[in-house]
Amino acid sequence: MPLAYVPVILLGGNRKTLTNALSAGVRLVVFIGLMVWAPFGVRSREEPVTLSPRLQAGQTFTYLIRFRTEKHVKTESRVVTPMGPDEAEVDAHTLLSVEVLDVQPENGKAIVHVRTQFIPARDGLSLQERVGQQVQPDAGINPRKPVEFTLLADGRVDRLKGFDALLPEQQQTWQEWVRHFAIANAFPRGVKRGQKWKSEDAEKSPSPIAGLNWVKTATYVRDEPCRLAQATPTGDVAPSDRQSETCAVVLTTAILKQKSSPRDATPGDYKLHELRTLGTAKGVNETITYISLSTGLVVRATEEAKQFMDVIVAKADGSNRVHYNVEAKSHVEVLLVEGTAPNSN
Repeated sequence: MPLAYVPVILLGGNRKTLTNALSAGVRLVVFIGLMVWAPFGVRSREEPVTLSPRLQAGQTFTYLIRFRTEKHVKTESRVVTPMGPDEAEVDAHTLLSVEVLDVQPENGKAIVHVRTQFIPARDGLSLQERVGQQVQPDAGINPRKPVEFTLLADGRVDRLKGFDALLPEQQQTWQEWVRHFAIANAFPRGVKRGQKWKSEDAEKSPSPIAGLNWVKTATYVRDEPCRLAQATPTGDVAPSDRQSETCAVVLTTAILKQKSSPRDATPGDYKLHELRTLGTAKGVNETITYISLSTGLVVRATEEAKQFMDVIVAKADGSNRVHYNVEAKSHVEVLLVEGTAPNSN
């Protein structure tokens, strides 16, 4: 989840070279990637289940994504015109239409080709009226911007098209949705209540601090009744009135660890441009996911995240030091909306 983004800071010398070196900045995210889970812990005697979507071509459904993030930045610098991170706040409340274009079975799971599109807010239409509505262009005001991708059997996203055309806030919201939508594909094929999985993944986003890793633990906690979300005439959502189904409840905790020394945390690409970084980064993300045992779809996911970075970026000789202290937190909620989900039979 994109929380902290520290862009370019000009530290003197060749402005273009330094801009290229630092323009990627810092993005602390739980990236979507192949997670190699190592099962351990309690195993029950019941039959294992596969918690991944069971989809068919032609199916359509809608998710509501609530995404709220805050970023606070303190900067200390003697550089006259540093280009540093800004205070930021995002509060998105968005409907996303999902269409399954093709499904190819693979080793008990599936490779799925998907088209998604944000359902824009329209004057005179409530949230309830927009759910399930066929999305059309908005006469040039909000042009149609579909995003297509292939969800691989291991949870990775491939062949992404149309993402770059989205607005920055839409990109963040879409990334949050697909990360939660794809989470179960990265689980083992058969899991049981009480079972845990553990993994460690390198942070892949560019950062001025080297050696960042996410240590993740997922626990299949229990089964419990769950209901789809239902849009209300007041523009909010509430639990559906229809009969509940059974969901697997999975708790995932991801902790950001730093393997590099705080006294010299310089990544290789910074060294190539005669830059040096010192500092620390840490964070924790906690996610509760409800996955339908009948369809394998994520019915509801809620995530709370906090991340921190304290870093000094300077030239290799110690001159032109810029000190950043970044604190970011976010809340994400992904809800499958009633009337748009595949049949659970």
